[in-house]
Amino acid sequence: MTKREMYEQRTQALLEPLISANSFELVDVEYVKEGQNWYLRAYIDKPGGITIDDCELISRALSDLLDAEDFIDDAYILEVSSPGLGRPLKKDKDLERSIGERVDVKLYRQKDGVKELTGILKGFDKDTITVETEEEQVLCLERGNIAFVRLAFDF
Repeated sequence: MTKREMYEQRTQALLEPLISANSFELVDVEYVKEGQNWYLRAYIDKPGGITIDDCELISRALSDLLDAEDFIDDAYILEVSSPGLGRPLKKDKDLERSIGERVDVKLYRQKDGVKELTGILKGFDKDTITVETEEEQVLCLERGNIAFVRLAFDF
């Protein structure tokens, strides 16, 4: 297990009781370096959407727990936020909630000459995601070849 994965898992374990006590959903935890800074990010959600007050509540409580546990060696910036409209659908529960919805998919490698597509999420299993394109072509995409799946929005 990498240092990044360990930090993310331990942070998730600290977050779970806080999330549960407030009837929120933990969407994701990530530990990433951007430029010169390390960021520890927690994305939370709830029906009806997350507010700034919700983020502040979790941020303050998590910050106290992280200070007490002190398992992250690097200096980092803690961020707690909503995942936003364009959030990736990473977990099975995200995909389940989105069956029948329009999604954007980006692949690592082309499939049938296509690397990016938009279509209706038809289904998924542990190895694949099935999308019906706007041309009514049904594609079974290997999860290992998917860079991201997210809800499609027309602006």
